[in-house]
Amino acid sequence: MELTISDGIVRGVRGADAPMTERAIRARTIANLLPLLCARAGVKVVHNSDRNYTGIRFETKAAGPVVLEMPTGEEPYRLVQEFIDPDKAGRMEVELRRFPQIYKPHGVAYMAADFLRSNGFLK
Repeated sequence: MELTISDGIVRGVRGADAPMTERAIRARTIANLLPLLCARAGVKVVHNSDRNYTGIRFETKAAGPVVLEMPTGEEPYRLVQEFIDPDKAGRMEVELRRFPQIYKPHGVAYMAADFLRSNGFLK
């Protein structure tokens, strides 16, 4: 399933309405390569125009949503934990890990899933 977030409104996207940008295609490719453990966590491809990212959202029970953000330009992939409300420092997200773009989609899917599993985000 894919979601778009624009002006604070969340909408489900299906078929021909889905964005066909390079980042969206990359996110779908990586999402299709994730192991079953991640699929059980409620993986969704998210196109968030409010925060300007396209990524894969993992609905973890341990710590809330975690997003694997697709890179733009030469930036790395980012694995970010999002907060519903700001924490004491006023942050809305915490970066957990970065992956360089040298890896193919299989490698990125494996590293993200392994990181989340080994750090207790996925059970």
